[in-house]
Amino acid sequence: QLVESGGGSVQAGGSLRLSCAASGTISSNYCIIWFRQAPGKERKGVAGMNTAAPPPVYADSVKGRFTVSQDNVSKSTLYLRMDSLKPEDTAMYYCAVRGYCASGTYFADSELNHWGQGTQVTVSS
Repeated sequence: QLVESGGGSVQAGGSLRLSCAASGTISSNYCIIWFRQAPGKERKGVAGMNTAAPPPVYADSVKGRFTVSQDNVSKSTLYLRMDSLKPEDTAMYYCAVRGYCASGTYFADSELNHWGQGTQVTVSS
């Protein structure tokens, strides 16, 4: 089970931090992927990380602005820090988990065993 939190509304240039807390049958080592979907657009991966084998991988659209990290105390909580937000970052954001992400497969739709409920991020200009 994945529980997300942290979305909201900010002005362009602002920051938000999303959280994704994993529990239940999810293994201690896994690959977390953050996806987003704007109204009328397809879902796209923006960031992903194998918890046992960082560093994270980022989509070009967010590289240098978004950061994936793992809580140092609660290893089952992952974060997506979003800085320098732009209006085009407005979307519903989801975290998802698969066992492992091989190079080049982070943002694939396959083998996504668990999904968060989604959290809305709205960036105004």
